[in-house]
Amino acid sequence: MELTNNANDNKGTIKIADEVVSIIAGIAATEVKGVAGMSGGVAGGIVEILGKKNLSKGVKVEVGEKEAAVDLYVIVEYGVRIPEVAWNIQENVKQAIENMTGLEVVEVNIHVQGVNFQHENKEDGRVR
Repeated sequence: MELTNNANDNKGTIKIADEVVSIIAGIAATEVKGVAGMSGGVAGGIVEILGKKNLSKGVKVEVGEKEAAVDLYVIVEYGVRIPEVAWNIQENVKQAIENMTGLEVVEVNIHVQGVNFQHENKEDGRVR
């Protein structure tokens, strides 16, 4: 994606890689309460949860000159209201991308790939 400075003192162009938009979307999605992580897809019937370093792999973006469309592949925590979590993801991702890049986000599609049944105790880090 390339942005051109339209001011009279044109200093050049700004280029934002699609990967950057993907990372912004992945981080914004995982900030939402109820999201266990991003999904790397289904392998052998098991959904792979991506680590923090691979967040953009659970994201597909289409970036034009002024607009972006995003597909997110997520895993949610057991017991959450999935439609509510999905709506919160859409809002958070849209806001993050628009604020950081200036692009208009025309759609954020959520693909729930799995449910995480393991709960990590935030205080001691143990899985229960």
